[in-house]
Amino acid sequence: MTMNIQRLLRMKRRLAKKAARGVTLVEVLIVVAIMAVISGGVTIVAFPLYKESRIKAAVVGAGQIKTAAELEKNMGDADCPSIQDLVKSKKLDAKRVDDPWGTTYKVDCGDGEIHVTSAGNDKKFGTPDDIRDDFKKADVDRVKNL
Repeated sequence: MTMNIQRLLRMKRRLAKKAARGVTLVEVLIVVAIMAVISGGVTIVAFPLYKESRIKAAVVGAGQIKTAAELEKNMGDADCPSIQDLVKSKKLDAKRVDDPWGTTYKVDCGDGEIHVTSAGNDKKFGTPDDIRDDFKKADVDRVKNL
């Protein structure tokens, strides 16, 4: 009987040692590898959505500036108001004059109509990735794929 008790005590000690030993390096590396695969997959899915949201934000910002410029023009204060004119007349907040890439929007008054343009991702006006206030979904998709 004492033999069985001793055997049980030894088994109990072995189990306690196994439970207290912690995590091996291989187990940690496996978990890190799984996390890397998951984060890589999330990045692949999320990056195009992030790019599209920046373009849409630029379209919305350009539209807001266009509305302020049309208001300024209709009040007879300026034929073609600049961004600085809109800020001075308090029709536009000075914090909202930059597009999502940090470039100031540009106001153009051609053909009697006001258009507001963002330089886009390359931060240069007159390039294919420029974003205008009158963009449609097809235009957003086109710029997103550049």
